[in-house]
Amino acid sequence: MEALPHWNLQSIYPGIDSPEFNLDLKSLDGLVAAIKADLADDTGRKADFPLWLVTLLDDYQKALDTTETLYAFASALLTVDTNDERAMRGLNRVEEASLAIKAIHVQVINALGAYHEHVVAAIATDARIAPFHFVLQELLVEQEHTMSEAQEDLAADLCRSGTDAWGRLQEAVSSNVDALWDEDSGARKTVIQLRSLAFDADRSVRRKAFEKELAIWKQHEVAFAYAINGVKGTTITLDKRRGYRDPLQRAAMQARISDSVLDALIGTIEKNLPLFRRYLKAKAHALGLQKLAFYDLFAPVGELDKRYSYLEAKEFIIENFSAFHAPVGEFARMAFDKEWIDSEPRSGKVGGAYCTSFPLRKETRILANFDHTFDGVSTIAHELGHSYHDYVTKDLPALLRHYPMTLAETASIFSQFVVFQGALREASDNERIALVEGFLQDATQTCVDILSRFYFEKNLFEKRQDGDVMANQLSSMMVKAQKDSYGDALDEDALHPYMWAVKGHYYSSDLSFYNFPYAFGQLFGLGVYQLSQTDSESFGTRYDALLAHTGQDSAEAVAATVGCDITTRAFWQQSVDVIGTYVDEFCELVGYTGE
Repeated sequence: MEALPHWNLQSIYPGIDSPEFNLDLKSLDGLVAAIKADLADDTGRKADFPLWLVTLLDDYQKALDTTETLYAFASALLTVDTNDERAMRGLNRVEEASLAIKAIHVQVINALGAYHEHVVAAIATDARIAPFHFVLQELLVEQEHTMSEAQEDLAADLCRSGTDAWGRLQEAVSSNVDALWDEDSGARKTVIQLRSLAFDADRSVRRKAFEKELAIWKQHEVAFAYAINGVKGTTITLDKRRGYRDPLQRAAMQARISDSVLDALIGTIEKNLPLFRRYLKAKAHALGLQKLAFYDLFAPVGELDKRYSYLEAKEFIIENFSAFHAPVGEFARMAFDKEWIDSEPRSGKVGGAYCTSFPLRKETRILANFDHTFDGVSTIAHELGHSYHDYVTKDLPALLRHYPMTLAETASIFSQFVVFQGALREASDNERIALVEGFLQDATQTCVDILSRFYFEKNLFEKRQDGDVMANQLSSMMVKAQKDSYGDALDEDALHPYMWAVKGHYYSSDLSFYNFPYAFGQLFGLGVYQLSQTDSESFGTRYDALLAHTGQDSAEAVAATVGCDITTRAFWQQSVDVIGTYVDEFCELVGYTGE
């Protein structure tokens, strides 16, 4: 196979120490000064409040775009080489400079709160401000959950050496630890390489990798336990001080969904757990097992031996994107041709995949770990969906461009499903089994496994209020969450007690309950795809409009623009029913007749 490309960041900044990077970093001082001047301009505010508000929002959004671009660049360098000391120093400089932005944010929303009635009037009467109606109302609610300026400033400063540092510890250890794999050769494998062996066709290899992975987590469990306790303890303290009912309330507000939407989503998944367990039992049947172990979840079924070169992956994605909506295909070709994708797995690079945005340049970049399989192709398609989403919104101001995590997965899930459908059209019978199983594997992860993580995090927050939760307790809680979600479909003696150490999402104070938005995205994306099948001629235009609107309103209102009522279980059930059709097909293909 050919050499896999690394991303080209030259159009963002020539380097972390470049004059361009330093100039933008220095500009934050001027932007903060400008915002402070706006806030102190009593004469301008009294003379023309709407104009004063427009000026304040413009300056504030420039600061947001600059901070996001600087942070994304430094983080991008660090994630492809977690040992890059220059990138770490650059990230620290950005974080230090961003403290002033976080502090000024508090002053901005306090000013909005102080002139609440004026803001509401301006929304109703001024065309320049009306597009910000939802965001401004959201900021007013946030202001009600804000501590004093001094307390918020202290909290932001302490997070750099507290929760943020705990998160970096988890990321650094996870991306660098390894284990002896072969005693004869002395070969070692990183934990990321071990986890990738969960896809191996040989069960003995999967089991060996799983056991060695667990041994690694066991070796580092104390460090991870203190880290997760530090993050969750800080989160509980700050959320309580800010007047939130609990961290879940704050997470739902960040996701721009109501409790009723979250209840409908979780309730629908819980109702349909027997469907997912039926698939898992059918998979066990196909593998000749009485019951799956955790390390069998990703075992291949069927024959999908095709290996994709990077060029083949590129052309396959572009072809299928273009068949749906020409602009999506054109965008994907541009992203490939301009080397926006870092696809080579290598030592020191974090696992998984993500898309990051550089708003000052109106560009994005994608990190992937391409392995020449269809799953690798699907992952790139997924991240290109995120990238296209950002492309559609790139000309919007910052406050209207930032969409919640719930809607962030819309384009990615949609894009992934488009590629899946394209692969099915070309598949032989054996390949179809593998493709359908791969789809169900992903769906089960984003519904059932996500549910287990949701259960675990709820339980962890409850336990953490009474003090530190030790590593053995954390593992017991994770096992219980997995039992409650997977039920009798998995061997209860072969679960993954250290999933709390694996997932970096748990180690962010700002992103509590990072889990349920993935389930939301999976099912909402499938729901949107179903809509596209009933209106294929004009749906591309409506799709772009939907993506463009995602940062401008609640998730419920955005969904309503394409006729989806996400407050009802009926909507979510329609999406699960799509998954159900593939469960039925898979059971038929592998000859499973049980329940």
